[in-house]
Amino acid sequence: MWIRGLKYRGSEGNVMKQDSIAIIYDFDGTLTPKTMQEYTLLPRLGIKSKNFWADIVRETKKTGAETMMVYMRHLLDCAAEKHVSISKTEFLKMSKDIEYYNGVSSWFDRVNQYVNCTSNSKIKIYHYIISAGHLEILEGISIKKYIKKIFASEYYYNKDNIAVFPKIVVTDTTKTQYLFRINKGKENLSDSINEHMAEIKRPIPFDNMIYIGDGLTDVPSMALIKKEGGHSIAVYQNNKTQIKISEGLLKANRVDFIAPADFSERSKLYKNMQYLLDYVIAKIKYRLKLKS
Repeated sequence: MWIRGLKYRGSEGNVMKQDSIAIIYDFDGTLTPKTMQEYTLLPRLGIKSKNFWADIVRETKKTGAETMMVYMRHLLDCAAEKHVSISKTEFLKMSKDIEYYNGVSSWFDRVNQYVNCTSNSKIKIYHYIISAGHLEILEGISIKKYIKKIFASEYYYNKDNIAVFPKIVVTDTTKTQYLFRINKGKENLSDSINEHMAEIKRPIPFDNMIYIGDGLTDVPSMALIKKEGGHSIAVYQNNKTQIKISEGLLKANRVDFIAPADFSERSKLYKNMQYLLDYVIAKIKYRLKLKS
């Protein structure tokens, strides 16, 4: 028996309980007003943000290269020109300068408590970050203790612990790989996700997932999750451009709802998240009841 997004009693054995919810966040512009580089690397290198990104856009258009590859290489070139060596230790130190939207620091505790109370502690809640930004910076952020796993771009380091070239590059489209990793419970990058895995064996079904992003770079992830019965949210800053993008995502059915990027307890985002969590929790309870 199955209903879209809900599958029961398969014949393949090892049926997962599927009693977990995953909330997946983009980082830049979603949890923070600016990109992480604008708080960290660019000031460290004395680079003006507008000029830096304009150079990357020009090179990308001229060469047809992938934007994140150009960015990561360009950053190393700028550091070399200024005789600055970027180490993992320095990346971690930079993370303390990142600023978050209102309410982010208490968001995770509130959401966790809400799920626990609403489900009588029978449903688990996990938080993930999937970002095109630097894993090395994200490993030091103040909210890391709430995050089960961070997937992000990463440099390769030489014997002196200095970044020398991009090792992992996360792009708009490759973000979807990590959604499948969460879905299948294959969160180590060394684990293959290409082998078939029955839906009933997957630890976190897509319909137990909620993705939060801020713009067009999140469309592939939003589209995948929505197609598979999950849920997406777009947050925006209070300006015409951001509002227009979010309204476009809502009109195209990429997201369940849109809200200002205010994560505080009285915000539209938190209130609507509670309604959405109620719905997801109810689906899980229904699934588990049919299995009992």
